[in-house]
Amino acid sequence: MPENASLSGSIDQINLEFIEREATPRFLMKLSIQLHLAGLSLSNTVSVLEIFGVDRARSTVHNWVHKADLQPEDGQNPDHVAVDETVIQLNDEQYWLYAAVDPETNELLHTELEPTTNKVIAHAFFAELREKHNVDDAVFLIDGSHSLKDACSRHGLDFRYERNGNRNSVERVFREVKRRTTSFSNCFSNAQADTADDWLRSFAFAWNQLI
Repeated sequence: MPENASLSGSIDQINLEFIEREATPRFLMKLSIQLHLAGLSLSNTVSVLEIFGVDRARSTVHNWVHKADLQPEDGQNPDHVAVDETVIQLNDEQYWLYAAVDPETNELLHTELEPTTNKVIAHAFFAELREKHNVDDAVFLIDGSHSLKDACSRHGLDFRYERNGNRNSVERVFREVKRRTTSFSNCFSNAQADTADDWLRSFAFAWNQLI
């Protein structure tokens, strides 16, 4: 993500309605959530809080991120959509991350973490994507995945094979996700799949704000 990106816009969009009793000032909670999603480890995020005289555990910040339930904004109308799938390591198991990206803006449109990959899962991913965004008239950019091709055909969507070009946007996102999940082991250490799925949607929200 750009190092000089402004955090103010996305901070304003973080909703803290889930908070009932919390001594931490809400601005610092929002700042902590955004800093972690923007690339700071949980340990370093806690260190930032300490600068403000607030002592919180890494698990507390993790819970704030999880409970905030952030995700990409619905209702986008892209001309093209790059879709791909990649393997994500979660503890000792492998999961498949499905992602759809607008190659013109590099914004993440939708993500889904699945225990495997097949035509049924790909079809469900496209169904959710169509519910969230206006993509029926978009051209879908896919690689050689048979499940993605089948899903496009079953949904009656226009698609073409593309390994480079506009597909570089989704590859860039995947590289950043893998960098985050391998560099910061405390992101997914001992995490359940649904928690990791929530974190990835939160990451998508932050990515869209900061690109």
